[in-house]
Amino acid sequence: MAGSRGGRINMSLRHVALLGAVMLFLLLGHITIVQAFGSHALNADHRNERPLLARFGHPRGDILTYDGTAIATSRPAGGGPYLYQRVYRHGELYAAVTGHLSLYRSTGIEQAQDAVLSGDDAKVKVRSLVRDGAIEGADVRLTISDRAQWAAYQSLKATGVPGAAVAINPATGAILALASYPSYDPNAFTTFDRARLAETVRRLRHEPGQPLLNRALHRAYPPGSTFKLVTTAAALGSGEYNPASLVNAPARLPLPGTSAFVRNDPGCRDPRPTLMYAFQVSCDTAFATIGLQLGQDILRDQAEAFGFNAESLAIPVTATPSRFPTAMNRAQTALAAIGHHDDRATPLMIAMLSAAVANDGVLMRPYLVEEVRLPDGSVINRAGPTPYRTAVPATLAKHLAAMMTTVTHAGGTGTGAAIPGVEVAAKTAMSRAVPGAEDNALVTAFAPADKPEVAVGVVLEHPGARAADAAPIARALIEAALA
Repeated sequence: MAGSRGGRINMSLRHVALLGAVMLFLLLGHITIVQAFGSHALNADHRNERPLLARFGHPRGDILTYDGTAIATSRPAGGGPYLYQRVYRHGELYAAVTGHLSLYRSTGIEQAQDAVLSGDDAKVKVRSLVRDGAIEGADVRLTISDRAQWAAYQSLKATGVPGAAVAINPATGAILALASYPSYDPNAFTTFDRARLAETVRRLRHEPGQPLLNRALHRAYPPGSTFKLVTTAAALGSGEYNPASLVNAPARLPLPGTSAFVRNDPGCRDPRPTLMYAFQVSCDTAFATIGLQLGQDILRDQAEAFGFNAESLAIPVTATPSRFPTAMNRAQTALAAIGHHDDRATPLMIAMLSAAVANDGVLMRPYLVEEVRLPDGSVINRAGPTPYRTAVPATLAKHLAAMMTTVTHAGGTGTGAAIPGVEVAAKTAMSRAVPGAEDNALVTAFAPADKPEVAVGVVLEHPGARAADAAPIARALIEAALA
């Protein structure tokens, strides 16, 4: 009987041991799952204070312009659990570049370069530990020019019209200016008062001007006549056209299979102009006819050579892709050839069109970060300009450049971008997203035409009576960059 009772006890102990082992296994498995798959969510949870205390517990690296102006820096918070607070100098002016860092999220360069700015990057962390053991972020020096950025933003602001402006060094791809209007003050997001922060987010998200939208990178517009650069490049590349070729430019062109027409502006009076003259005065029917003759595949190949339909262009802030449509009928192909139908381009892409032509047909990869520098002054990362696309052969780029210079001469559509003593190459446009909507005003340009130093893209949204201001914005930006 005693043996039977002992056997039952042993069996019970085995059951308890087995149950304990299963529970321990489940606990270890749960911990493993949380650490492997749930740590990111836990760290991102706004109720978790530990990541916030770490983020704001040491100085973050500065963001500087190319000229050395600190436009984002850290200062002691002056009390509370968080030791350092972000400060933005000339916040509205540079917001499209810096973005902001708040308790819950980051945008712009603050997000794209977070690892080096915060000190979490492996190279930054190792050097900090070797130096003095204190965690400290690295400084990020941008390609942005103080003078060019000021000209871009203030010129946009003076119009009172939503829009964007971008300037690029065509030889390197360095972005000299990147401005979006309306803008916002990133300092409004640096508060540690959660209720105040929530109110700031709510207010800015509901403002009709959409100040939080970075129009330069994240809104794509119908490119209108600026796309005629692409259509002209395709025509020249086909071997069937040269700048002196005569083209058909009737006052109105029936769109195949529809009852609709493409019409020319009054400035295009010659029904049989040269390709160069049609480009200068922007004859829609001429380029729609060329689009029909070339076909959508040739147009698409040329558009993609300029960077349309490319995914994930990071500068390092990721830009919205610019699009050239697929599977079009002939009427849609004619419209796409003049920058309508479903063509879409960001202001960055509008600047890239001119940058490619200016650099003998080679489009350099656009970039915003010139170098990353540790607090002791040592550089751990420096930009290396790299080709991004070969848009056209050098000989065709010369033809396109010569045609673009006629646009800023008397009789051209872009005389507002002309600069005394400097030959400016340009293409202007009025475009609309849908029939009946208000037009947008666009300019792509570069200068000096014979030795390019800057390429620009400007977009004004629904400017109405201020449409003519787009070309002077391009001129002011070019003048600032050349100065």
